Amino acid sequence: MDARRLLGWGLLALCTACSGAKQAVREPSEPGTGGSGVSARQQSMASEEQASRRYVDEAMGFELMQPGGTWLLDQTDEQTPEGLTIPVVLRDPSSGAQVVLQVAPAVATPAQFAERLTMGLRSQPGFVTSEPEPLPISDSAVGFDFAVGDNVRGRVVVRDGGADRVFMMLATWPAGAPDDVAQTVNALFESVRPLPIAPEQT
Repeated sequence: MDARRLLGWGLLALCTACSGAKQAVREPSEPGTGGSGVSARQQSMASEEQASRRYVDEAMGFELMQPGGTWLLDQTDEQTPEGLTIPVVLRDPSSGAQVVLQVAPAVATPAQFAERLTMGLRSQPGFVTSEPEPLPISDSAVGFDFAVGDNVRGRVVVRDGGADRVFMMLATWPAGAPDDVAQTVNALFESVRPLPIAPEQT
Protein backbone atom coordinates (compact mmCIF):
# COMPACT_ATOMS: atom_id res chain seq x y z
CA MET A 1 0.00 0.00 0.00
CA ASP A 2 1.49 3.35 -1.10
CA ALA A 3 1.12 6.12 1.49
CA ARG A 4 1.67 8.77 -1.18
CA ARG A 5 -1.31 7.54 -3.20
CA LEU A 6 -3.49 7.55 -0.08
CA LEU A 7 -2.39 11.09 0.69
CA GLY A 8 -3.20 12.07 -2.87
CA TRP A 9 -6.78 10.96 -2.36
CA GLY A 10 -6.86 12.78 0.97
CA LEU A 11 -5.74 15.99 -0.70
CA LEU A 12 -8.29 15.50 -3.46
CA ALA A 13 -11.11 15.15 -0.92
CA LEU A 14 -9.89 18.19 0.99
CA CYS A 15 -9.56 20.38 -2.10
CA THR A 16 -13.01 19.28 -3.24
CA ALA A 17 -14.44 20.25 0.15
CA CYS A 18 -12.73 23.64 -0.10
CA SER A 19 -14.13 24.31 -3.54
CA GLY A 20 -17.60 23.48 -2.25
CA ALA A 21 -17.39 25.78 0.75
CA LYS A 22 -19.56 28.76 -0.08
CA GLN A 23 -20.24 31.92 1.81
CA ALA A 24 -23.43 31.44 3.78
CA VAL A 25 -25.52 34.19 5.31
CA ARG A 26 -27.18 33.56 8.64
CA GLU A 27 -30.08 35.76 9.61
CA PRO A 28 -29.40 37.43 12.96
CA SER A 29 -31.61 36.15 15.73
CA GLU A 30 -33.82 38.58 17.53
CA PRO A 31 -32.41 39.47 20.94
CA GLY A 32 -34.41 38.30 23.93
CA THR A 33 -35.73 40.73 26.47
CA GLY A 34 -35.67 40.32 30.21
CA GLY A 35 -35.80 36.95 31.92
CA SER A 36 -37.99 35.40 29.24
CA GLY A 37 -35.22 35.91 26.67
CA VAL A 38 -32.64 34.18 28.88
CA SER A 39 -35.03 31.31 29.52
CA ALA A 40 -35.73 30.90 25.80
CA ARG A 41 -32.01 30.78 25.02
CA GLN A 42 -31.43 28.18 27.74
CA GLN A 43 -34.27 26.05 26.41
CA SER A 44 -32.86 26.36 22.89
CA MET A 45 -29.40 25.25 24.04
CA ALA A 46 -30.89 22.33 25.93
CA SER A 47 -32.91 21.22 22.91
CA GLU A 48 -29.80 21.38 20.70
CA GLU A 49 -27.88 19.23 23.16
CA GLN A 50 -30.70 16.71 23.16
CA ALA A 51 -30.71 16.72 19.36
CA SER A 52 -27.06 15.66 19.33
CA ARG A 53 -26.78 11.92 18.98
CA ARG A 54 -24.18 9.20 19.01
CA TYR A 55 -23.40 7.70 15.62
CA VAL A 56 -21.66 4.31 15.46
CA ASP A 57 -20.10 2.66 12.40
CA GLU A 58 -19.11 -0.85 13.43
CA ALA A 59 -17.75 -1.72 9.99
CA MET A 60 -15.25 1.17 10.06
CA GLY A 61 -14.75 0.91 13.82
CA PHE A 62 -15.59 4.43 14.98
CA GLU A 63 -18.17 6.47 16.83
CA LEU A 64 -18.93 10.17 16.89
CA MET A 65 -21.39 12.60 18.37
CA GLN A 66 -23.46 14.22 15.66
CA PRO A 67 -23.99 17.95 16.29
CA GLY A 68 -27.51 19.18 16.73
CA GLY A 69 -29.10 22.22 15.19
CA THR A 70 -28.98 22.33 11.39
CA TRP A 71 -26.10 19.85 11.01
CA LEU A 72 -26.78 16.87 8.73
CA LEU A 73 -24.96 13.55 8.44
CA ASP A 74 -24.67 11.80 5.08
CA GLN A 75 -23.53 8.19 4.82
CA THR A 76 -21.41 7.84 1.69
CA ASP A 77 -19.29 4.67 2.11
CA GLU A 78 -17.12 5.83 -0.80
CA GLN A 79 -13.94 3.80 -1.20
CA THR A 80 -10.87 4.22 -3.39
CA PRO A 81 -8.84 1.38 -4.92
CA GLU A 82 -6.08 2.26 -2.43
CA GLY A 83 -8.32 1.36 0.50
CA LEU A 84 -9.24 4.85 1.72
CA THR A 85 -12.90 5.04 2.78
CA ILE A 86 -15.13 8.09 3.29
CA PRO A 87 -17.93 6.67 5.46
CA VAL A 88 -19.63 9.94 6.45
CA VAL A 89 -19.81 13.61 5.56
CA LEU A 90 -21.34 16.09 8.00
CA ARG A 91 -22.49 19.49 6.82
CA ASP A 92 -24.27 22.54 8.13
CA PRO A 93 -26.30 24.23 5.37
CA SER A 94 -26.89 27.34 7.47
CA SER A 95 -23.18 28.15 7.81
CA GLY A 96 -21.63 26.33 4.84
CA ALA A 97 -19.41 24.21 7.10
CA GLN A 98 -18.50 20.66 6.13
CA VAL A 99 -16.61 17.84 7.84
CA VAL A 100 -15.31 14.82 5.91
CA LEU A 101 -14.19 11.73 7.82
CA GLN A 102 -11.73 9.48 6.02
CA VAL A 103 -10.58 6.07 7.23
CA ALA A 104 -7.22 4.97 5.86
CA PRO A 105 -4.97 1.95 6.38
CA ALA A 106 -2.24 2.75 8.92
CA VAL A 107 0.56 2.82 6.35
CA ALA A 108 1.99 5.85 8.19
CA THR A 109 1.63 7.39 11.64
CA PRO A 110 -0.88 10.22 12.21
CA ALA A 111 2.06 12.65 12.50
CA GLN A 112 3.46 11.48 9.16
CA PHE A 113 0.06 11.77 7.49
CA ALA A 114 -0.40 15.29 8.88
CA GLU A 115 3.09 16.39 7.82
CA ARG A 116 2.62 15.14 4.27
CA LEU A 117 -0.87 16.63 4.03
CA THR A 118 0.56 19.97 5.16
CA MET A 119 3.28 19.83 2.51
CA GLY A 120 0.74 18.83 -0.13
CA LEU A 121 -1.63 21.67 0.73
CA ARG A 122 1.16 24.22 0.70
CA SER A 123 1.91 23.19 -2.86
CA GLN A 124 -1.65 24.09 -3.90
CA PRO A 125 -2.33 27.66 -5.13
CA GLY A 126 -3.84 29.88 -2.45
CA PHE A 127 -3.40 27.45 0.47
CA VAL A 128 -1.70 28.56 3.69
CA THR A 129 -1.29 26.16 6.63
CA SER A 130 -0.06 26.20 10.20
CA GLU A 131 2.45 23.67 11.50
CA PRO A 132 1.04 20.31 12.67
CA GLU A 133 0.71 20.17 16.46
CA PRO A 134 -0.02 17.33 18.90
CA LEU A 135 -3.57 17.27 20.25
CA PRO A 136 -4.82 15.91 23.58
CA ILE A 137 -7.67 13.87 22.09
CA SER A 138 -5.38 10.83 21.81
CA ASP A 139 -1.75 9.87 22.32
CA SER A 140 -0.97 10.22 18.61
CA ALA A 141 -3.46 12.86 17.42
CA VAL A 142 -2.08 15.72 15.33
CA GLY A 143 -3.85 18.71 13.80
CA PHE A 144 -3.29 21.89 11.83
CA ASP A 145 -5.28 24.84 10.50
CA PHE A 146 -5.35 26.17 6.96
CA ALA A 147 -6.85 28.92 4.85
CA VAL A 148 -7.66 29.23 1.17
CA GLY A 149 -7.36 32.86 0.18
CA ASP A 150 -9.71 35.17 2.05
CA ASN A 151 -12.80 33.01 1.67
CA VAL A 152 -12.28 29.58 3.26
CA ARG A 153 -10.95 28.42 6.61
CA GLY A 154 -10.33 24.85 7.62
CA ARG A 155 -8.81 22.37 9.99
CA VAL A 156 -7.35 18.88 9.64
CA VAL A 157 -7.02 16.36 12.47
CA VAL A 158 -5.40 12.94 12.10
CA ARG A 159 -5.59 10.35 14.86
CA ASP A 160 -5.14 6.65 15.41
CA GLY A 161 -8.17 4.58 14.49
CA GLY A 162 -7.32 1.27 16.12
CA ALA A 163 -7.18 -2.04 14.25
CA ASP A 164 -4.51 -0.78 11.83
CA ARG A 165 -6.53 2.27 10.80
CA VAL A 166 -6.03 6.02 10.82
CA PHE A 167 -8.84 8.58 10.98
CA MET A 168 -8.35 11.74 8.89
CA MET A 169 -10.89 14.49 9.61
CA LEU A 170 -11.09 17.41 7.20
CA ALA A 171 -13.24 20.47 7.94
CA THR A 172 -13.94 23.60 5.91
CA TRP A 173 -16.15 26.62 6.50
CA PRO A 174 -16.56 30.11 5.00
CA ALA A 175 -14.29 32.75 6.50
CA GLY A 176 -17.34 34.80 7.50
CA ALA A 177 -19.04 31.98 9.41
CA PRO A 178 -19.94 32.59 13.08
CA ASP A 179 -17.29 31.76 15.69
CA ASP A 180 -19.36 28.90 17.09
CA VAL A 181 -18.89 26.97 13.83
CA ALA A 182 -15.20 26.38 14.58
CA GLN A 183 -16.11 25.40 18.15
CA THR A 184 -18.65 22.86 16.86
CA VAL A 185 -16.07 21.44 14.45
CA ASN A 186 -13.53 21.01 17.25
CA ALA A 187 -16.13 19.31 19.45
CA LEU A 188 -17.00 16.98 16.58
CA PHE A 189 -13.34 16.11 16.05
CA GLU A 190 -12.95 15.34 19.75
CA SER A 191 -15.98 13.04 19.67
CA VAL A 192 -14.55 10.78 16.94
CA ARG A 193 -13.12 7.70 18.65
CA PRO A 194 -12.26 4.14 17.66
CA LEU A 195 -14.65 1.56 19.01
CA PRO A 196 -13.26 -0.53 21.85
CA ILE A 197 -12.08 -3.97 20.81
CA ALA A 198 -14.22 -6.69 22.32
CA PRO A 199 -12.22 -9.25 24.32
CA GLU A 200 -11.81 -12.61 22.64
CA GLN A 201 -13.93 -15.42 23.96
CA THR A 202 -11.96 -18.18 25.64
